[in-house]
Amino acid sequence: MKKKLPGSPAQREMVEQTLQFADKVARELLPLTPKETLLLDVSMAQLKVMFVIFLRGPVRMGTLAHDLGVSLPTITEIVNRLEKRDIIVRELDPEDRRVVYCRFTENGQKVLNQLWASARKRTKQILNALSVEDLSVVQQSLGILLKAGQITRQNEPTAAKS
Repeated sequence: MKKKLPGSPAQREMVEQTLQFADKVARELLPLTPKETLLLDVSMAQLKVMFVIFLRGPVRMGTLAHDLGVSLPTITEIVNRLEKRDIIVRELDPEDRRVVYCRFTENGQKVLNQLWASARKRTKQILNALSVEDLSVVQQSLGILLKAGQITRQNEPTAAKS
């Protein structure tokens, strides 16, 4: 039996059109990817680990493995490499010493802050090209997306705590 998609056919079509439009916007903005991001000497797997920690804060090794769809030995090797580069550090949970958390080191946080500042600077250049009226529309649209994201997150099952 085929799973029924949420929303009306018109809504699904608009979602698809919006995604296609977002793809075009992303391709237009891609040349503005901060040079620092491209020069960051980490593998894609390492970058994914950094991304998860950036979004969640300190995170369990098991959760990292689950989120990235890899085994504990694989995530251990990825974390080892980031730890050697002083980007992340492992810490034992004081309440359960079997649990290991990963978080950014001071150096790792500095690297992330520099990437964020660079991306923010590029975004500011783009936004400065807009009129006040267009900026208002962008703000309203981002507010709507933020609200939808929060509602969606509330309705998602909680992530595994392994």
